[in-house]
Amino acid sequence: TAGPPDPAGVPAAVAAQTVVAPYGDADAVEAAFAAHPGRIAAVITEAAPANMGVIAPPPGFNATLAALCAREGAVLVLDEVLTGFRAGPAGWWGIERGAAEARGEAPWVPDLVTFGKVIGGGLPVAAVAGRADLMELLAPVGRVYQAGTLSGNPVAVAAGRATLELLDADAYARLGRAADALAGGIAEALGGAGVTHAVARAGTLVSLFLGLERAPRDFAEASAQDTRAYASLFHALLDAGVYAPPSAFEALFVSTEHAEADIARVVDAVARWAASGEGAP
Repeated sequence: TAGPPDPAGVPAAVAAQTVVAPYGDADAVEAAFAAHPGRIAAVITEAAPANMGVIAPPPGFNATLAALCAREGAVLVLDEVLTGFRAGPAGWWGIERGAAEARGEAPWVPDLVTFGKVIGGGLPVAAVAGRADLMELLAPVGRVYQAGTLSGNPVAVAAGRATLELLDADAYARLGRAADALAGGIAEALGGAGVTHAVARAGTLVSLFLGLERAPRDFAEASAQDTRAYASLFHALLDAGVYAPPSAFEALFVSTEHAEADIARVVDAVARWAASGEGAP
C-alpha cells in the first residue's frame, strides 16, 4: 500500500522501475517527475484509497495529478476497483466531477480506469476503460496482448450487465442511507462509551479507526490506530454473527441487501463491545 514493490519474488530490477510517493502529497509526485525527467510512464493512484482504511483524497489532489501527468506526458491510471460503481454510478471520479461542475470548473479526466468484481455482483470479472488511443493498443486492434480468467467469461459478463441494470438511482439512495446509518450508528455507540475513534467516509465506503481522534490522511497516520482493540472488536462482532473485515486497514462495505435491521444488528454489537471496556486504551 505504501512501500516499494519489493516482497520476496519481485526482482530488484523490477522494483527499481517504480517510484513510491506518499499518498496525498502532490509535491512529492512533482519532485519524482523532476528527479526522473521524461522517464515516468504512468502514475497509478486509488481514486479514494480503501486499502489503508478509507481515506478521502485531499481536495484537489486527483486534479493536480491529472494536470501533472498531462504536462509531463504520463498516463494517469485511476484505480476504481473498490470505489467504481460503489461510491456512485460514476465511481469516486463521478463525485469529484460533479463537485467541479458545481463550481463551474472543467472536471479532470483520468487516462485509464480499472474496475473490479463489484461490477459483476461478486462474480470474478474486471474491466479497464480509458482514452480511445490507449485502448486501441490492446489486442486484437493493437499489439498489447491481454487475457485471463477475469476477461469477459459469459457468466460473469451476464452477471455484470444485470448488476449495472439494477444499480439505478433508488439503489444508490439505499446504499447512501445504509452507509449513513452504519457510520453514524458506530460513531454514536463508541462515542457514548468514551471509546476514542474516528469514522472515515468516501461515498458509501466506511472505515473505523480505533484510538484515533480524527480520520487519518495517509498510511502513516492510519498505522497509528489501535489494531489490538480492532482485533477484539472483530471477534466480538464475529460472536454476534457479523463478519467484519479481519484487518483494521480494510473498508466496511454496505450492500443494497442490507436492511435497517442488519445495520442495527451491527451497531448493537459495536455498542455491547464498547460497553465491555475492551476499547479502553
